[in-house]
Amino acid sequence: MIKIIDAITAPTGAADWYQSALCAQSDPDAFFPEKGQSGKMAKRICGSCEVREECLRYALGNADLSGIWGGLSESERRELRVAARAAELAADAA
Repeated sequence: MIKIIDAITAPTGAADWYQSALCAQSDPDAFFPEKGQSGKMAKRICGSCEVREECLRYALGNADLSGIWGGLSESERRELRVAARAAELAADAA
């Protein structure tokens, strides 16, 4: 998995990698589940995607994105950002 701090500070432009993304060849509704619906299908597709890390970097660098990106939901990406900020604060305090 990618380093969380690097993903937040260095997002990749979507145009560079999106053409190779499996989601570009899949049903977009799977990646934007309605509230209460499962994102398991999208996460399964992401799990075998060759540009998953680039996608996750992009999503972490663009906090306002909805849906499944890089195999993670909005709330999962939010948790990563919070954990990364806490790690940065702890490193600064040391």
